Amino acid sequence: MSVTEHLLRPLLTQPGRPLITHYDDAAGTRVELSVATVANWAAKTANWLVEEFDLEQGDDVAVVLPAHWQTVGVLLGAWWCGAHVVGETKGARVAFVGPESASEAESTAVVALDPLGRGLAQPPADGELDYLAEARLAGDTFSALIPVPGDTPALEGSTVDDLLARARDGAQRAGLSAGDRVLSTMEWTVPDGIVGGLLAPLSAGAHLVQVSAADPAKLPDRRRAERTTVELS
Repeated sequence: MSVTEHLLRPLLTQPGRPLITHYDDAAGTRVELSVATVANWAAKTANWLVEEFDLEQGDDVAVVLPAHWQTVGVLLGAWWCGAHVVGETKGARVAFVGPESASEAESTAVVALDPLGRGLAQPPADGELDYLAEARLAGDTFSALIPVPGDTPALEGSTVDDLLARARDGAQRAGLSAGDRVLSTMEWTVPDGIVGGLLAPLSAGAHLVQVSAADPAKLPDRRRAERTTVELS
């Protein structure tokens, strides 16, 4: 079973429950995603990767993106179809990059990082694809034709089983539980930031309040408004 199935399956018993709240202090925006919405974006991404790129289990997918709600769908979608997430674009089958980033991958998907989920304001460069505009047309549910084995590479060489164990260990060390509302300003670097800042809260079933481009002066308001119980930085 894939990383994504392990993480999302227990949470889908409450599909309407908020799972990710993303603040971008630079843009002044707040976006809240339910369990169902996160699963929907992950499924669309997985379907798109398989249908558009014939992606196979173990293929390298580079994710060069900030801590953002759209990055959640990219990562979970990549893992759902058995991709191996890496931090370098060179040699990757597909790379997900922001609008200002370069890529040396075989194929490049540009993620607009628009807070409202809109695609790129301008068409992507020749040979590149607008992730949000393309993936939103893919199917809302995903089912792998072949189950993803636990020894499949998942993140910078760590297997599915290894990655899940690291995420659970991180949650335990941080004292996270399903009732927590986790305020985090961590960057989702590959691999440690993704494990500690995203996968650990998800593995605990906690609600992640991710603040990007965090303004320290606004953090007290974030704590009060979101009633957070644990902090990661």
